[in-house]
Amino acid sequence: MSERATRRGFAARPGDAESWIKTPEAPSRHGEEAPAFTARLTIDVTPALRGRIKVAAFQRGITVADMLRDLFAREFPADPGESS
Repeated sequence: MSERATRRGFAARPGDAESWIKTPEAPSRHGEEAPAFTARLTIDVTPALRGRIKVAAFQRGITVADMLRDLFAREFPADPGESS
């Protein structure tokens, strides 16, 4: 029998988590300048809530990520003395 080549999955785990965290993401398509570095946030939601979020973003013509960033910015505004 011949050996099968090792297949890499769609998304491989990063070798160095610190450098992966600090890798800049692609800029937003809405003309806003993205910060040099962003932080990834993972939350668990029900499939029904995930569906409602995706539908709302689609109806607004924006990505889920952009919609949630705007929501978080409204709900958690920066303190004047806080550096971002």
